[in-house]
Amino acid sequence: MSPHDRTPSAEPVDFAVDLTRHEMVRRAHVMDALGPGWDPVETLRREEEAYDLLYSGLDEEQQRLYDTLVSVGVLPQRGDGRASA
Repeated sequence: MSPHDRTPSAEPVDFAVDLTRHEMVRRAHVMDALGPGWDPVETLRREEEAYDLLYSGLDEEQQRLYDTLVSVGVLPQRGDGRASA
């Protein structure tokens, strides 16, 4: 292609954008928003408790549906594979 030819090239163009700095700024903002009292271990423990409560006390049909969703990978298997009692 000559410098005067305005026909676009059909060849792919290597294009890259480095977002490293932006990602570091984003992470800093997230950590700032979480605040100094954020405890990730406690947060995960409480999340597990919430899931246990959510899937507790299921009737037979709900338990069957829960088991089906776990078996096809929609829901993760928890504990012994049964919803909490």
